[in-house]
Amino acid sequence: MPAELMTVREPTTPIGWLPHLWRHVLFPGLPDANVRVRLLPLLFVLLLPALLLYPSRSFHLLEPDEGRYAQIPKEMLDRGEWVVPTLQGEPYLDKPPLMYWLVKLSYQCFGVNEAAARLVPAICVHLTILCLYLIGRRSVGERAAFWAAMLLCVAPGYVAVARLLLLDGLLTLCVTLSMLCGFEAVRTGRFLRLWWVAAAVASGLGFLTKGPISEILLLPPLFVFAWLSGQAAVVRFRHVALFASIVVAVNVPWYVAIYLREPAFLMHFFWDHNVMRFLQPFDHLQPVWYYVPILVGGLLPGTLLFIPYVWNLLKGTQTVAMSRSPAGGFWLLAGCWCMVFFSISGSKLPTYILPAFPFLCLALGEYVARSRWNHAWGTRGLIGGFAAMIFAAHTFAMPWYAKARSPFGDPEAITAFIADDTVPVVTYPRNCDSLAFYTGRSDFDRVRSKGVNDLIVEMHHRPRTVVVFTHRHSFEAFQYAMPDTLVVTESKSFVRKPTNLFEKWLCTSPWGLIDVAVFEPACPGTARAQKP
Repeated sequence: MPAELMTVREPTTPIGWLPHLWRHVLFPGLPDANVRVRLLPLLFVLLLPALLLYPSRSFHLLEPDEGRYAQIPKEMLDRGEWVVPTLQGEPYLDKPPLMYWLVKLSYQCFGVNEAAARLVPAICVHLTILCLYLIGRRSVGERAAFWAAMLLCVAPGYVAVARLLLLDGLLTLCVTLSMLCGFEAVRTGRFLRLWWVAAAVASGLGFLTKGPISEILLLPPLFVFAWLSGQAAVVRFRHVALFASIVVAVNVPWYVAIYLREPAFLMHFFWDHNVMRFLQPFDHLQPVWYYVPILVGGLLPGTLLFIPYVWNLLKGTQTVAMSRSPAGGFWLLAGCWCMVFFSISGSKLPTYILPAFPFLCLALGEYVARSRWNHAWGTRGLIGGFAAMIFAAHTFAMPWYAKARSPFGDPEAITAFIADDTVPVVTYPRNCDSLAFYTGRSDFDRVRSKGVNDLIVEMHHRPRTVVVFTHRHSFEAFQYAMPDTLVVTESKSFVRKPTNLFEKWLCTSPWGLIDVAVFEPACPGTARAQKP
């Protein structure tokens, strides 16, 4: 332990050792005082993400999420709707509407297409990187914030995923901005009200994107940091009340409006999709270690720096210890809290962990800026190499892969079945919303397995019914179950036979499109086709 720290009074309780360890061993140093924005780094932060994000946004929608989140704002645009999101003409009550509103506005400005839809998440990613540099420099210094922005910009698990038409890119922007502003409000020891208000507004927008997860990710790290460091301003009850009132003010107009139109929304969203998904998950079940490999691979090349970073934390020399500031420790704490929270949740998807990436990059950015890695050509080589790799993946690999897996990858074949809007189209047993998006329809009937009997009855009252089978073997099982009073007049399988291992890895069918068949009531005396 450094000599000057030997005079520090040691704690007498086990719990008291945690603040002592934090303040005098792990993060005893001062942050870099140089926070002035430099022109060249600012240009990098502006131009490199733009090169990676904006040129290639027109590839086919990925099922199921992108198809769904492109179709919902399209229907809201067609109906002139701002309150009730709809999917295939039915209320879609799983999520709040901020992303739908933004995509709808993009459609109004640039037309209804994939590029306009993906412009919103691309801007969210770019703004997150800019916020990391422009606001993060205030706590860890300009050089650390620049390296953090560069590491985040080339992290494939973040930049390649968050730019897709998903809610998590917008949520990550809101959570990152809220955390940056919230930390600025308390880190100096003097409570700064304007930063606190900005944090509350950003957190409220996160609530309007995906619910209370933005507040859950923000507040615990701030309170734990105040206890560990002993330096942060005290967040009093009146500050919490101000924060809560702003979050409520941002959200209450829409929540009241949706309750008046669709009273079932509040119970469905807050209880089923927040509380029950966390405590008793009904889908996306994964083990507690699920996010470890995702972060290890997704944070590259930053992951390669974690080994020397952890070794740096374990060193006890005075010089090394003084290079680690409490602010850098806070960003490590915030990233780890995201990791822990999503890991203990029963329901997991790879994109849920995206809010952890900016905070971990800030912690790594401080380490890079205050160590030999700041001047090492290896660091620049890693950034440049991953940027080139991501550019190639975005420009060539992803468009090719998306077309190969898209239900609309062969437009002529599928349009022949569903172009006539006078013929009902049923997706069974799952949705295939990108087909509706590309064909300009919003009347697909979504039927689950438990509704198959009702579907068979309805088919008898229609001249023709087109069924899009979205699971393998669903068509065969449906044919076994249907009565002799229905016949298949036309069908097509979209399953491909792989000729090599690469094609087998690519998968032998598009997402959500296995077979399409046309059903008609059998005329008297018509023989039914033999069962498969």
